[in-house]
Amino acid sequence: MQLTLENIRKSFDGQPVLRGISLTIAGGEVLVLLGPSGCGKTTLLRIIAGLETPDNGRIRYNDQDITQLAPYKRNFGFVFQDYALFPHKNVAENVAFGLRMHHWDKPRIVQRVTEVLALVGLTGYESRPIHELSGGEQQRVALARSLAPAPRLLLLDEPLGALDRALRERLMLELRGILKQAGGLLGRPEGMTAVYVTHDQAEAFAIADKVVVMRHGRAEQIGPPHDLYRQPRTPFVARFLGMANILSGEVVSLSPCLVRTEIGELEIEGQASHPSPIANRQSFNILIRPEAARFDENEVNEIHGRLQDVSFRGRYQIITVALGNKMMPITLKFELETAVSLPPLQSAIRLSLDPQAIQLLESGEQPGEAVEKWGDTAV
Repeated sequence: MQLTLENIRKSFDGQPVLRGISLTIAGGEVLVLLGPSGCGKTTLLRIIAGLETPDNGRIRYNDQDITQLAPYKRNFGFVFQDYALFPHKNVAENVAFGLRMHHWDKPRIVQRVTEVLALVGLTGYESRPIHELSGGEQQRVALARSLAPAPRLLLLDEPLGALDRALRERLMLELRGILKQAGGLLGRPEGMTAVYVTHDQAEAFAIADKVVVMRHGRAEQIGPPHDLYRQPRTPFVARFLGMANILSGEVVSLSPCLVRTEIGELEIEGQASHPSPIANRQSFNILIRPEAARFDENEVNEIHGRLQDVSFRGRYQIITVALGNKMMPITLKFELETAVSLPPLQSAIRLSLDPQAIQLLESGEQPGEAVEKWGDTAV
């Protein structure tokens, strides 16, 4: 199975929402569309479902062009953020609804309902009224209902968005396992193929085989979660994934790679994988990863600043270091183990930055541009 999107474009009232999205989803793959509100991810999901029609481009399922195919003929399942359950039906009746629409006989329906409820951890809930269920349980029922008819593709639009943080944390860890196990149960040995929409980076990384980071209706970067986190390509992707230490710099030496920045010259290692050739005197955006800081005597990439803030996060702590002019300081944030002893706030602090934790980024917005500076009306 393979779903292919080719140059998908969509506008509403003259405003471009999708600006040429092309990607491929392999059988058994969980692909997550990740981005802030207004980037076009839900519109793209609705186009895949057939609920919207693209202005340009094609959608192919294997060798079939399904761009104009009606939603009910696509055999895709859909899980909504608000569950969309029938309040007057019990759990089993909700799960069985799609099976009855497909004219399954009663024994098959009973068997499938039992199987998918076991899959989502709701064995024995068949006769429960919907109003007696918690939000997490209702979302599991919605997932079971969508999986029951064995859809070719499962589409999930912010399925955990209405849940509180603690419940979301628990369910997002379970959801990937459910999707992977569902394939065997539903006769898809490669696993359940799914497209999942979220604005939450932790949720995306926990669930995805592949992530599409979207911005202004474009795919800013596509790759496995580990690759995106280790090698964000642009300032937007780095910042959206929580990495705020982005500076402007100019390459002043190639061997070793030295970059002149507003906090001094920094040595960088491991740039062989950078997507564009590096030339002397070339300007780049520079990412200093949050794990770059060290309290050691290494003279490479030594910086001197002032400890401005400390935020305790359990297993680690985030420190904010101010460098340069006190009136307009440059602030950098680093993650350190909780066991690391720190001086009092506002004390002078000296750190060295690991050359392998600094990388060059492709051109994009200026380093000071805010993450959610949107001019589009996409959803």
